Amino acid sequence: MALADRGMALSLRALNRLAGGELLDRLGLREQAERAVYEATRNGFRAAGAAGRTFSRASRNGKPARLPNAPRKDLFDLTPTDEQAMMREAIGDFALKKLRPAALDADEACQAPPELLSQANDLGITMLGVPEEHGGAVEERSAVTSALVTESLSRGDMGIALAALSPAAVSTAIGLWGDSGQQGTYLPEFTGESVPAAALAIQEPRPLFDPFELETTAIRKDDGFELSGLKSLVARGADSELFVVSAALDDRPALFIVEPKTKGVLVEAEPAMGIRAAATTNLKLDRAKLPASALLGEGDPEVYAECIRLGRIAWSALAVGTCQAVLDYVVPYVNERIAFGEPISNRQAVAFMVADIGTELEGMRLLMLRAASRVDQGLDYGREANLARRLVASRGMQIGSNGVQLLGGHGYIKEHPVERWYRDLRAAGLVEGGLLV
Repeated sequence: MALADRGMALSLRALNRLAGGELLDRLGLREQAERAVYEATRNGFRAAGAAGRTFSRASRNGKPARLPNAPRKDLFDLTPTDEQAMMREAIGDFALKKLRPAALDADEACQAPPELLSQANDLGITMLGVPEEHGGAVEERSAVTSALVTESLSRGDMGIALAALSPAAVSTAIGLWGDSGQQGTYLPEFTGESVPAAALAIQEPRPLFDPFELETTAIRKDDGFELSGLKSLVARGADSELFVVSAALDDRPALFIVEPKTKGVLVEAEPAMGIRAAATTNLKLDRAKLPASALLGEGDPEVYAECIRLGRIAWSALAVGTCQAVLDYVVPYVNERIAFGEPISNRQAVAFMVADIGTELEGMRLLMLRAASRVDQGLDYGREANLARRLVASRGMQIGSNGVQLLGGHGYIKEHPVERWYRDLRAAGLVEGGLLV
């Protein structure tokens, strides 16, 4: 993926601010610089809801802008480009230095710190799916880049990462499937200094939820549509200033752009077992009336299917990053924990369990990146996306459980983060929507 000048500037600024810092340390300006960043980003955060921002309607003239896919390669090579490696390093450093220390308090408060979400926006995450014509940061679409960003961010905390990536899912959806009017109305907001909170709402509160069998319905009216139904586990739903919502239209699933100030759109808190920092909510649609322009992708079922597949790759990347955090945490623990006069890593049962975590993690990562790379090359990726999600659902949860097991009694208390990672990883095999690569 080749970065445009604006995207390169954002990435370099983030890298210098968050990952470099040697000059700041030598000059003794670290504390002052971090304080300045905090003040600048805190003031940019806005509460959403019925009184949120008003989007300026754009005319629907001309063709919508689309990012071209990366050039197709004959060889299967997942080595990151220089730009991808730079972004992964900057975001990974941000995740470990900023998100990880804040994760416990965010989990208990069921709310990600606003200043961290603003700093995440400064990294240009929401612009990765926005065409250059609307202020985007990239010249080519790259699902691999988005997957690497998602994985790196979730190494800090899955819940905060989900909250930070939620607006990017909406901007990517509109960038991929929006018409010229929808793009002109909404996408410029995701490239400015005050990025709106937004959410992609697919999940519904029932056992064995199938995203292709929706109970939320859309009825055609003379002047648009009327939506009714209930969505669950919507990240940052209480703060969101824009939703993309799935509903059954003419017995086929479709996507709609919904502004929260629309009459009949209601939100209530729904704290979950895991990903609590994402401030998950229920989103109720009570005969919410939408204009005809709210339909995304012209209601094409293939657009909806692509949305589900891209979301499953994103959730796989989120789980891979969290599993990497588990591995990074348990290796030094088992080497330093002494029992019966020696490190517990000397015991075969412990060593084999750590090795299993590493082996399964590499398999999950390979499947996830293979699916993302096929997206970039314009190849069919449905099989790979579903395989990645299936492996994450089973082995990711087991990695979380093994992390708790390796720490023994310490694994069951909040002093160590593995119990939170275990709870978070349960969501990776259950939740649909919320993310896109």
